[in-house]
Amino acid sequence: MVLEQLQLLSAITHIDNELAELQEELGDLPYEVKLLEKEVRMRQQAVDTTQKHIDDILQTRANAKIRAQELLDKEKKLSEQQFNVRNNREFDAITKEVESLKNELRDIDKTIGSTLMTEENLQRVYDGQFEDMDDARMRLADREQELNELSSEHNEEITSLLSRRTDLLAKLPKNIIVQYEHIKEYHNDTTVPVRKNCCAGCFSAVPPQRIVEMRTYKMIFTCESCGRLLYPEEMQTNT
Repeated sequence: MVLEQLQLLSAITHIDNELAELQEELGDLPYEVKLLEKEVRMRQQAVDTTQKHIDDILQTRANAKIRAQELLDKEKKLSEQQFNVRNNREFDAITKEVESLKNELRDIDKTIGSTLMTEENLQRVYDGQFEDMDDARMRLADREQELNELSSEHNEEITSLLSRRTDLLAKLPKNIIVQYEHIKEYHNDTTVPVRKNCCAGCFSAVPPQRIVEMRTYKMIFTCESCGRLLYPEEMQTNT
């Protein structure tokens, strides 16, 4: 029973090593793609924020123009009313109101002029941000294509290895699977032989008495130094 379990664990470790080698062939591409995806998102947010500022400026100017037209219409009506006043007091009141309208119109003109300048500055910022975002998107597309092409070369092999791994794991008790996966978090070569009385993983010495016990296949032993699962070098493995 223990012998069979060790052979299964050794075979799974061999598969995990092959998967790790295939992953290494991808190099830093997956990481680079993730970084570029993050960069594109950040640059898109910057573009969206600037666009919102531009939209707000355009809305402010549109509202200002509407208000300016309202004031001009009102000023025209008041100017016409001045010809029909009955006394100086009414004339002065209309004149004062007209002057107030003109002051507000001057303020609106300043606002419109300010929005034009602000829009021009924001548009320059937007153009630069959009160019940076477009560049990041192109770099991301290039890296994604490179990653997809490289991954597609290994997809069939990876799928086959993962299928074999699942089948082998299904033949092991749950507690051993849990132990194996826990050790794998620290060492990809989770199950290793004892060579020249040493753990083949970390090269720490294994006591002779433990090696003798190991060869009885009554229990699974781990390296006291690194925690890897151990098996005798002469054990036949199914890789």
